[in-house]
Amino acid sequence: MLKGGFPIIRSVRHGIRQLLLFGWLEALSCLFPVLIFLSLAVLKTANVPHMYDLMLVICLLIQWAMVRTGLETRDEVKVICLFHLIGLALEIYKVNMGSWSYPEEAWTKVWGVPLYSGFMYASVASYLCQAWRRLHVELTRWPSPWFTVPLGAAIYLNFMTHHYIWDLRWVLTALLFVLFFRTAVLFTVGRQTYRMPLVLSFLLIGFFIWLAENIATFLGAWQYPNQRESWQLVSFGKMSSWFLLVIVSFLIVAQLKRVKQSENKPDGRIVPAAVPEE
Repeated sequence: MLKGGFPIIRSVRHGIRQLLLFGWLEALSCLFPVLIFLSLAVLKTANVPHMYDLMLVICLLIQWAMVRTGLETRDEVKVICLFHLIGLALEIYKVNMGSWSYPEEAWTKVWGVPLYSGFMYASVASYLCQAWRRLHVELTRWPSPWFTVPLGAAIYLNFMTHHYIWDLRWVLTALLFVLFFRTAVLFTVGRQTYRMPLVLSFLLIGFFIWLAENIATFLGAWQYPNQRESWQLVSFGKMSSWFLLVIVSFLIVAQLKRVKQSENKPDGRIVPAAVPEE
C-alpha cells in the first residue's frame, strides 16, 4: 500500500480539507451579515420596541469591533460607508415608490427608511472585500472601465427608472453576459488556486442573498406589499434583482481595487493588492 493510503483516499481527504478551509474563510468573510441576521432574530424573538433604532446602534458597534480586532481594515470600512450611502439612497427611492416598506416605528427613519437599512447593502460590500482579501482573488480578462462603469451605472439607474419607462434588466443582463463572457475569477484556498466563470459567481452570490432576504423579511427587517397580512416566500423574480445588484457591488469593489493596486498585470488581471492598512 502506498504511504498515506490509496491515491483516491488521499484525494478525498484533500478535498474535504479544502472544502472545510474554504467554508471557514467564507464564514469569516460573511461575519458582518451573519451578525446582522442574528441581531434581527434576537430582537424579533424578544419583541423589542424600536428595533430599527437598536439595529443601527448594533451595526455601528459591529463595525467598530471588527476594525478594532483587525477583522476589517480601515479602507474596507471606507468601501462599506460608500455602499451604505448608495444603498440608503436606493432604499429611500424604492420605499417612497411603494416597492416595500418598514412598518416599525423608529426615531432614526429618514423619509420612511431606517438608517440601519444601508448596512444591509454595506454587508454585501463587507463580504466582497473580505472574501477578496482572504481568498486572494484575481480577475482575468477584466473588461475596460469604459464598458464596466457605464454598465454598472445603467444597472443601478434601472432600479429607479423602471417605474417610469421600460424595465431594461434583461437587456442589461444580456449585455453583462456578452461583456464578461471571457472573464474568470481565480481564488486560492490553502496552496491551491481554483478558477470559476465570473458570471457564475454572480449567480451564486445572488442566490444566497435571495435566501438571506427571505430570512430578513421573516425577521421583520423590511416588508413587501404581499407580506403585510402574513409572511410569504420572496418572489423568485427578486433573484434577478439581487443578481444585478451583486454585479453593481462587484463592479464598484473591483474598480476601487484597480485604482488601489500599485501595478496592473499585463494579461489584464486585477490583483488583490488588498487595501493596505493606513
